[in-house]
Amino acid sequence: MAFTKSAADPQPTASGPSQAGLKKDSLNTRDIVFMLVSAAAPLTIVVGVSPLALAVGGPGAPVIYVAAALGLALFAVGFMALTRHILSYSGFYGYIAKTLGRVTGLGAGLTAWLSYNGIQIGLYGLLGIQANLAVKQFTGADLPWWLYALISIAAVHFLGWRGIDVGARVVGVLLTLETVIVVILAVAVLAHGGARGISLDSFSAGAIFTPGMAAVLSMGFSAFMGFESGALYREEAKNPDRTVPRATYISIAFIGAFYAFAVWILVQAGGFDAIQQFAGQHLDTGDTAYVLAGTFAGDWLVNLMSVLIVTSIFASQLAFHNTINRYTLSLGREGIFPSAMARVSRHRTPGNAGVLQTVLSVVLVAFGALLGLDPFTQFVVWLNSPGIIGILVLQALMGVGVVAFFLRNRGLAPRWYVLPSAVLATLVMVAVIWLSVANIQYLTAIPAGDPVNTTLILIAPITFLVGVAVAWWLKNNKPEVFGRIGHSE
Repeated sequence: MAFTKSAADPQPTASGPSQAGLKKDSLNTRDIVFMLVSAAAPLTIVVGVSPLALAVGGPGAPVIYVAAALGLALFAVGFMALTRHILSYSGFYGYIAKTLGRVTGLGAGLTAWLSYNGIQIGLYGLLGIQANLAVKQFTGADLPWWLYALISIAAVHFLGWRGIDVGARVVGVLLTLETVIVVILAVAVLAHGGARGISLDSFSAGAIFTPGMAAVLSMGFSAFMGFESGALYREEAKNPDRTVPRATYISIAFIGAFYAFAVWILVQAGGFDAIQQFAGQHLDTGDTAYVLAGTFAGDWLVNLMSVLIVTSIFASQLAFHNTINRYTLSLGREGIFPSAMARVSRHRTPGNAGVLQTVLSVVLVAFGALLGLDPFTQFVVWLNSPGIIGILVLQALMGVGVVAFFLRNRGLAPRWYVLPSAVLATLVMVAVIWLSVANIQYLTAIPAGDPVNTTLILIAPITFLVGVAVAWWLKNNKPEVFGRIGHSE
């Protein structure tokens, strides 16, 4: 029988803690959009990540964000159609468990938990770099990256504990500011006619179909990480059947258009024939966007960007922190994680789940500091890469789950385009996974076949298999816990 909203799913009678619900009706469409877009860190991608796409892929780099938006829009069609028939507050974990079974579901749940943690905690390295650059620029003080990371961890924990609605207001302000700064840069570049005139050559076949573009295509998809987490906020959303799908589609459209436009502006600022070499020469210093902004708008814009990129990364970390906490809450409610993780704070937030994520962040940042890891090429890349692969795997599984659900429940009669969209989206995800794995050396700057690359590739699949093994063990030894997998609502 399908697990639909009308089905009497087993409820978590879990052993132990009070399982008061999260704060109802606290998020509207705008709030969820802010959370989803902030997770994608628009200014961080434009300033900190897109120069690598330009250096490897060349002036056609804006197209990777258009391609990713189209692929993920196809994915969202099927995923949002599914959410109308299946109730889940556990994101990919719950939906995969209810479409592909509890065994696969637990593998997905642990993979999601690990992947989002890897992405969120890895960003503390980037925040430390950018915060130090900003402080050094204004005061001359040169402090270690991990100090800024620890301060950020404390602030993220407080806002996550205080409430999702408070966090949504904070990231809303930060997102508005970082969007405005990119618009100012765009106006300055366009007003000056760019470096060598304004053109649309970035979207020509000659710029798109190059070996470098194939290598960076996965970077386009990774820039959208977190857009799918809107489903996690259904418990706290007003009219979730309307607000969550609407927020998801708005987020995909905004992120795709914003990234493609902003990176195209960088191409105009650097010059179509020169931007690839220019970005490559500035990768070590990380100042591609700053130099171009200073050339066309002046030092005042550079100074403002140096501050807002820090707040952009912070907003992304807060959004991912909230996502991780809700996965932890679900796993605690079901007895997979310790029952203490199911407790809700007096602010109706996943309090203990937030403590766990914060402690894990502190431990890994301290570990990176003690080992002397480079905050970007090692701490960020080594933590983010398995997370990106893991989320792509979950998206592919979710596509299969959508197809399987509607084929089993033909009486639901989804719109004609839902199944074709889900099939096509799944194929796209599989292709992107292959590209990510085949070209991981471009992200790590370590030769192909190196044990480090192999390890980063295998972390997510091994985590999935561990979840599958645990689920089989629970099925045979603790059937009451097995019966709650993916059913924490």
